[in-house]
Amino acid sequence: MLITFKTKAHASITMFEKVALSMLQMMGHSQTVPGAILAADVPEVLSRLKAAIETGNASPPIESNDPDEPAVSMVNRATPLIDLLAAAAKEGEDVMWEKASVIG
Repeated sequence: MLITFKTKAHASITMFEKVALSMLQMMGHSQTVPGAILAADVPEVLSRLKAAIETGNASPPIESNDPDEPAVSMVNRATPLIDLLAAAAKEGEDVMWEKASVIG
């Protein structure tokens, strides 16, 4: 399953469920999907996510089942979400997430 993070201040970010739930946990938020963060709470959530990444308290890299694919660090996976949260904080916008719709 995919989870999409949305805010009016930034383009949407879609992540694999396991990664997204890990990010929500690092932000100190419930892993409930769908969910939302009010604009007033975004700066604190952003701070928690950055602190978890910077102090090394982030989850370990998520390994691929393909031995030819390198593991992607949580720092690299978090960067787009950090950018989204920073834009939302700057513009005073809420952040929401939900299961991604698959068009096919």
